[in-house]
Amino acid sequence: MKNFTLSIIVPVYNEEKNIDPFLNRILEVIKKYQYEIIFVNDGSTDRTEEVIKTYCQKNKNIKLISFTRNFGHQMALFAGYKFSKGEAVVSIDADLQDPPELIDEMIEKWFKGKKIVYAKRQQRQGESFFKLITARIFYKLINFLSDVPIPQEVGDFRLLDKEVVDYLNNLQEKPEFLRGLVAWPGFETDYIYFKRDKRFSGKTHYSLSKMINLALNGITSFSIKPLRLSTYFGFLVSLLAILIVVFKSVQHFVFHQGDWLPGWASLFFSIVFLGGVQLIMIGIIGEYLGKIFKEIQNRPNFLIKEKINL
Repeated sequence: MKNFTLSIIVPVYNEEKNIDPFLNRILEVIKKYQYEIIFVNDGSTDRTEEVIKTYCQKNKNIKLISFTRNFGHQMALFAGYKFSKGEAVVSIDADLQDPPELIDEMIEKWFKGKKIVYAKRQQRQGESFFKLITARIFYKLINFLSDVPIPQEVGDFRLLDKEVVDYLNNLQEKPEFLRGLVAWPGFETDYIYFKRDKRFSGKTHYSLSKMINLALNGITSFSIKPLRLSTYFGFLVSLLAILIVVFKSVQHFVFHQGDWLPGWASLFFSIVFLGGVQLIMIGIIGEYLGKIFKEIQNRPNFLIKEKINL
C-alpha cells in the first residue's frame, strides 16, 4: 500500500461549510497511503477558496486549482485529471453524499486488476421523487440511444487507473460528459454498492436545467440515433399524410362521401403538429451543429486563475 500514490479529485462550487467535515473524514481514510488531494474551485463566490487555502498552507499534499469563473462540474473533474500524479485516481464531491470510507474497498478491487471501480447507489437519501424518476428515465433513454452502454445509478464517485486517466487526458474532444467517456473504451470494470447520504450542508448545484443539459450532452456525444430517428419519423409523417390524401380522394371521388374541403380544426391540427415536428427536428440537428461549432472554435476547456502546491 505504500508503493503507489493515490490522487483524490474534488470539484467544489460554493462548498465552504463542507470543506472542514469532508477533510476530517477523508484524511482519516487515506492517511495510510501516499496521497494528494486536488481541490478544483469552479468559480465559487463564497469562502470556499479561502478555506481550502488555509489547509494548503498546513498540508502540502492538499492542492488547489482555481478557475477564473464557473466552467462546470465536468470541466472541474477534467482539470483534476490533468494535474493528478497518482497511479489510482478517485473523484468525489465535497458534500459527503458519497462516503469517503468506500475508498479502501475501491483500492482493493483496483489491486485485483480492475481499471475502473464505480460506486453504485442502491439507495439515494435526501433526493426528491422527481429527481429520482428523471434520473432513471435519463439512464434508460441514454442507453436506448447510445452506442455505448452507460452504467446506471453511478455518478462521478469512482476510481480510475492511471491508464484510464491518461486516455482521458489525451482526448481531442471537449469532455462534456465524462461518465460516457470513461465507459467508452471498455476497460475492465467493477462496482461497489452503497447507500447515498443526504448533503452535509447546502443545496444541490444541479438544477433542472443543468440536468437537462447534461442529458443532452450525454445523448448527442455518444450517438447519432436521434438524427436517424428524426429521418424515420419524417418518413412516417410523410407516409401518413399520403395515406390520408389517398383515403380522402377515394372517399370523395369513388364513394362520393365526406367533405373534400377539410374543416378548420383538422387544418389547424395539421399545421401545429407538423410545425412542432419540424422544430424538434431542427433542434436535434442544432445540437449536433453546436457541438461541431464548439470543436471548431478550439477554445480551452477552462482557464486557471491560480494553482497552489502544484
